[in-house]
Amino acid sequence: MAIRLQNSGNRDVVLDTETTGIEHKEGHRIIEIGCVELIDRRLTGRHYHVYINPQREIDEGAQAVHGISSEFLADKPLFGDIADDFMNFISGARLVIHNAAFDVGFIDSELVRLSKGHGLVAEHCSVLDTLLMAREKHPGQRNSLDALCKRYGVDNSQRDLHGALLDAEILADVYLLMTGGQTALSLAANGQGNDDGSDSASSIRRLDPAMRAGLQVLRANADELAGHEERLAAIEKAAGFALWKGTPAAAE
Repeated sequence: MAIRLQNSGNRDVVLDTETTGIEHKEGHRIIEIGCVELIDRRLTGRHYHVYINPQREIDEGAQAVHGISSEFLADKPLFGDIADDFMNFISGARLVIHNAAFDVGFIDSELVRLSKGHGLVAEHCSVLDTLLMAREKHPGQRNSLDALCKRYGVDNSQRDLHGALLDAEILADVYLLMTGGQTALSLAANGQGNDDGSDSASSIRRLDPAMRAGLQVLRANADELAGHEERLAAIEKAAGFALWKGTPAAAE
């Protein structure tokens, strides 16, 4: 088995899984993995997606969430069949996962069960948990993926049921917005547009200060100043003092 380590400095893999149940310690297994790749905070179009035969029944509660049946998975590959390809895809990247402890726990459980020397996720990837990040940014609020979609204006109208690849794609949008929003623009060193006079999508054209017109300052006329003084006097009379003339004690 060979793992191709890739440069993790600018490569993120947004990952989600679906499972047969909640707790891997009770023998539950992964049935779907979905990943999308980001390089320099841009979606590359590369993704990894697979359904997996868990060799066990799916809990009714879990099936109600993702809609994946045992019958559908009967002819799908086993985790051992896809482990090398999957690890090759994620190795060296930073994994971006919502509630990372859940997904990483399941992946580690599968790798340990396989016993083919893959090690654990932490030996190949760093992990960023967007749930923990959201709790820090929005304390006391709901921070489920659906709640974050609503908060950041991400379209999740197709998410009637959970699906690993769809959820990974949605999480990628949420993650980019939550950590800085639009990243397609970068500051060009010379601030110039393209040679044909059009502006590049990756540059900002800076205006020559000498070409900027000075800001016009509109000053109040005599009537406006008189009206302002009358209003201040009315406020002072109603309150019994005026803070702009000193504290209440000083006014007495």
